[in-house]
Parts: sequence; structure tokens; C-alpha cells
Amino acid sequence: MEGKKVLIVDYDSRSLETMSKLLKSQKLRIIQAADGQEAYDKFKSEKPDLVILEAILPKIHGFDLTKKISLESEGRVPVIIVTGLYRGPQYKHEALSSFGAADYFEKPVDTDKFVGSVLQLLHDEEDIEEDLPDSDSVIAGLSLKIKAKPQRSKEKKAS
Repeated sequence: MEGKKVLIVDYDSRSLETMSKLLKSQKLRIIQAADGQEAYDKFKSEKPDLVILEAILPKIHGFDLTKKISLESEGRVPVIIVTGLYRGPQYKHEALSSFGAADYFEKPVDTDKFVGSVLQLLHDEEDIEEDLPDSDSVIAGLSLKIKAKPQRSKEKKAS
């Protein structure tokens, strides 16, 4: 978990600092951006393991940015939306189902749940990569199984 990169995006510098401090205490590397375009540029250059963003962002809206990141990373980079404006289950549902967000929090954020979600998403990503064998070892394993299978004789029983 240590050394994982998290991109935090918020137009509000206090919010940005609060979230950064919270996650730095978890030994995560923090990258910051104050608007959607800067966030997108840093997403491309820094290749973060997780993105946390405010829905209301200048230049590129948070929901649009979430969709872009989700599509371009093919869902490998989870995005958590944290917002003070879009309140209610309909926004959370839309963010999770339509835009590809991995989680959704309303400000003020419950810090325990928020940090728990961040760590869980980073941990899930780690597990997936560790558990999946590379394609060569899958092919080698399958070819061994095929070779080891006894050949069944195709005898027809006379009736």
C-alpha cells in the first residue's frame, strides 16, 4: 500500500489540503490539482493508482472527468467523487452507474468511511494484480493439462 499514488482534485484549497493530510498519514503519495484540466493532465502524466475529485470543477466537470478516467483506464483506476453540492441518492446512483465512479461521498465527509474506502480500493487493485497470472503461464499450464489428459478410445459397443 505504501507509495501508492493518489490524485486529489478540488477547487477549494482547504478541502484539498484536508484530504491530502488525511491520506498522507496513510503513507500514500499525493498529487494535487485544482481544476479538471490540470487533473486530467496529471492523470495522464503521473498515472495515479486512485483519483479523488470534487464533482464541481472548473474546466472539466468532475462527472465528465470521472467518465474519461474510467474509460481510458478501462476501470483500473478507481475514482471517488466527493461533493458538497450534489446531495442525495440519485446523484450517487448516477455517479456510480453512469460515470464509473468507485465510490461517492457528500461533504462534510465521514473521515473513517472515506479513508476506509480509499484503502479498500487500493487494496482491491493490489489483490487483482497479484492474483492474476500472466498469459504465458496460463498457456503453459493449459498445454500441460492437455498433454496429461489420457486419450479416451472411441470404441463403439456393439449392440
